[in-house]
Amino acid sequence: MVKNLDIHTERRLLRSLERRQLELNKEYLQEFEKVNEHVQDFAEKVRTMHRICSDLTNRIQQNKEKTQDLLSKTSALQNQKKHLESKQKTIEDFLGKFSLTDSEKRALEGNTTDGTVTSDFFPALTRARDIYVDSKELLRSSGEHSAAVEIMEEMSQTLEKAYEVLYRSIQRECRILSADYVEMRAVLCQSFAALQEREVLLKYALDEVCAARKNQILRLYIDALTKGTHSNGKPIELMSHDPLRYMGDMLAWIYEALEGERELLQMLLKDCSPQVIRENSTNLLSQISSALCRPFKLRVEQALAGESDSVVLYRLSALFMFYAEKMNPEIGEDSEMSRTIEELNQLTLNIFYSGLNGSVQRILSKMGAPDYDLLPVPAVHQILMLLRDVLETHDGAMTSRLNAEEEFNKIFSCVLDPLYRSVQVAATHLHSPFDVAVYTLNCLSSIYSLVILYPFTDARLEMIKALMEGNEDVLVSEEASTILANTGLINLYQKAAAHDRNQGPLSAIPGMDANTVNRTLSQFDAFLAQPDTYRLDQVAKISSARARESVQQRTIDNVVAAYAVVIRKLEDPFNAYENVAFKSVDQVKELLK
Repeated sequence: MVKNLDIHTERRLLRSLERRQLELNKEYLQEFEKVNEHVQDFAEKVRTMHRICSDLTNRIQQNKEKTQDLLSKTSALQNQKKHLESKQKTIEDFLGKFSLTDSEKRALEGNTTDGTVTSDFFPALTRARDIYVDSKELLRSSGEHSAAVEIMEEMSQTLEKAYEVLYRSIQRECRILSADYVEMRAVLCQSFAALQEREVLLKYALDEVCAARKNQILRLYIDALTKGTHSNGKPIELMSHDPLRYMGDMLAWIYEALEGERELLQMLLKDCSPQVIRENSTNLLSQISSALCRPFKLRVEQALAGESDSVVLYRLSALFMFYAEKMNPEIGEDSEMSRTIEELNQLTLNIFYSGLNGSVQRILSKMGAPDYDLLPVPAVHQILMLLRDVLETHDGAMTSRLNAEEEFNKIFSCVLDPLYRSVQVAATHLHSPFDVAVYTLNCLSSIYSLVILYPFTDARLEMIKALMEGNEDVLVSEEASTILANTGLINLYQKAAAHDRNQGPLSAIPGMDANTVNRTLSQFDAFLAQPDTYRLDQVAKISSARARESVQQRTIDNVVAAYAVVIRKLEDPFNAYENVAFKSVDQVKELLK
C-alpha cells in the first residue's frame, strides 16, 4: 500500500492502472476473437447444414412427387392384405370347425396291424358326428349350399368308414370275449355305445357276441359234464346214475352260466342307453342259452328213459318248474331253453303219471282179502304212502305250480279211484255186509286222514265223507235194529208208529197190552243197564275213533227216537194205559251217554 500519496505517485498509479486495463482489454479481445472464430465456424456449419437440409427437402419433395403413385399402390396392397388375412382367419376357423385333423383321421382308420380301435377313436368319431350335424345346420341357416353339401357328403363317408372299422374291431374282440377281458377293455364297452347310432351294425355286433358266447358256453358245458368245474372238480356225468342229482346239477350249472352271461352283457352294454339294454338283454340271453338245449335235452331224455320211480319223477317235474320260474324272466318264456324245459317237464309228467298208474296197479294186484280185524290190508297202506310221498314232493317244491289243483285232482284220480275200486272188490271176500261196511269204512278213514292234509281236496273229501256216511248208515241201521229186536222194542215201535186213532186205543191192539209193554220195557231197562252187550262186534273193529263214536251216537239217537215214539203213545190218555212204568226220554238219553 502507498502511505504517502502525491500527485506524481497518483499519476504513476493511474498510468499503471491504465496500462493494466489496456492489457486486460487486449487479452479479452484476443479471447473473444477465438470465441468469434468458433462461432463463425459453427455458423458456417449451420449454414452448410441448412443448405444440405434444404437440398434434402427439395430432393424428398421431388421423390415424394415421384413415389406418390407407389404409396397409393402400397396402401391399397396393405388394405388388401388385411382383407386377405381376415379371409384366411375365417377360412381357418371354418376348416377347424368343419374338418378333421390328421390325428383324428388316423384314429378313425383304426390300428393298421390288427384292425382294432383305441380310445382316441371315440373323440374323433364324436367330432365327425358333430361336424355332420353342424354342416346340416349350416345348410339350413346360410346360403353356403355347395360347401355344406360337400362337407356333409365327406363326413357321411367318413362316418360310414369309421363305423365299419368299429364293427370289424368288435368282431375281432368278440372272439376272445370274457368278463375279465371286458373289464380290461373299456374300449369294447365304448364301441357298443358308439354303435347305437347304427342299429343294423349294432344288431350284427350283438349277433357276433351271441355266436362267440354260444360256442364258449357250449364248450364250458361239455367240460363241466365230462371234466368238472373249478368250484366242483367232479364231472356232472358221474352222477348220471342219480337222475335227481344229475338233472339238478345240470340245471344249476345252466342257471349259473346264464347269470354269468347276463352280467357279462350288462358290463358290455353298460355305456348304452337303458332302452338298448332292455330291448336286447333278454333276446341275447335267449340266443346264448339255445346252444345248451340240444345236449341238455338229450341227456335228460336218456336219464328219464331208465327212471320208473314215481316220486323221483314228480320231484324232477318240480325241479324243472323251479328253474323255469327262475330263468323265464331272464331269457323269456318264448326262448328255446324255456320251451325245452317245458317240454321236458311235460315228458316227465307223462312218464310220472304212467309210472304212477303202473305202481298203483302193481301194488293193487297183490292186494289180498281182508283179515279178521277188518283193518286195511298192507296194500292200502303202501298206496297211501306212495300218495303221501308224491304230495309231500309237491309241498316241498321251491316254487308254486301254476296248475297245482289240476295236478292234484289228476294224481288223486290215478291213485284213489283204483284204490277204492280194489277195496270194494276185496270187500266181496267178506261174508257179512256189516264186515264189508266196517272194512270199507276203515279204508276210507285211512284215505280221509291223508287227503285232508293237502290243499285242493274239498271235492274229494266231500266224496269220501259221503261214502263213509253211507257205510256208517249201514252199521247204524243194523245195530239199532239189533238193539230194538233184542229188547223187543221193535214190535212196540212198529205198532205205535202205525197206530191211528180210528183204530181205537193202542192198548186194545193185540200185543200192545199193558203187561206186554211192561215186559218189553223191562228188557229195555236191561239194555240200559248194560248197553255194550247189545252192540255189534263189528262196530268195535272200526279203526277211526271219530267214525266209531259217530256210529255209536247215531245208533243211540235212532234207539232213543224209536223209544220216544213208544213213550208218546203211552203218555197219551186216549190209549188207556194204566200201571205201566217207564223212564222218560231224557232219562234214557242220560243213561246212554
